[in-house]
Amino acid sequence: MSELAGQVVVVLGGSGGIGLETARRARAAGADVVIVGRDPQRLARAADEVGAAATAAFDATDPEALQRFFAGLSDPVDHVMVTAGGNYYARLADLDLDRARRLVEEHLWLPLHLALAVTGRLRPAGSLLFMGGTGGRRPGPGLLLPGALTAAMPALVANLAIELAPARVNLVAAGFVDTELSARLLGDDLERRREQLRTMLPIGRVVGPADVAALAVHLMANTAVTGATYDIDGGQQLV
Repeated sequence: MSELAGQVVVVLGGSGGIGLETARRARAAGADVVIVGRDPQRLARAADEVGAAATAAFDATDPEALQRFFAGLSDPVDHVMVTAGGNYYARLADLDLDRARRLVEEHLWLPLHLALAVTGRLRPAGSLLFMGGTGGRRPGPGLLLPGALTAAMPALVANLAIELAPARVNLVAAGFVDTELSARLLGDDLERRREQLRTMLPIGRVVGPADVAALAVHLMANTAVTGATYDIDGGQQLV
């Protein structure tokens, strides 16, 4: 498999979970991989694991740090994937506005700052790839922010695809993915959630980081796809 042979892939949030698995798959597809994260030690371990060409430790939501990183690269890049950021579920009465503001920065401001930072640094046939979700598409208690951001991200990506053409911009919208982050969030409820999903999902199993990574690398390699949102939730929205 050499779809990305000779290309440079940058993964923001590449030291674990979906980002790390995407870095691994991109490397296997022939790319030179640069992984970015906040923790230098985790980055070093991840780089050794996937054979990354380089690492950079900084907060991707810091626009100045983001600009410095891309300005400091010696060569243009082909693809940038953003997996940095989390989620926040809270009812209006319990909303922590500072935490809500950080979430908006991660999901809306970061793509804009990234688009500005890569101008002149992204090869014409290259792409930006962002992560979103499907869980906020149905209104419910605690889904104020996830719902708003889930609706906003496809529109943002489609418009960036117009603005940055001929470079491509796409969105991967995931449901539950069995990652270390999911394990930390669910704690003792993790296995119960896994079994629930195995029973209810049409695919009969839980979606893992490798599933998302396979889609991410496909979207990097397929030069006909832009402005698109690709769902990957094992059919969770159908049941």
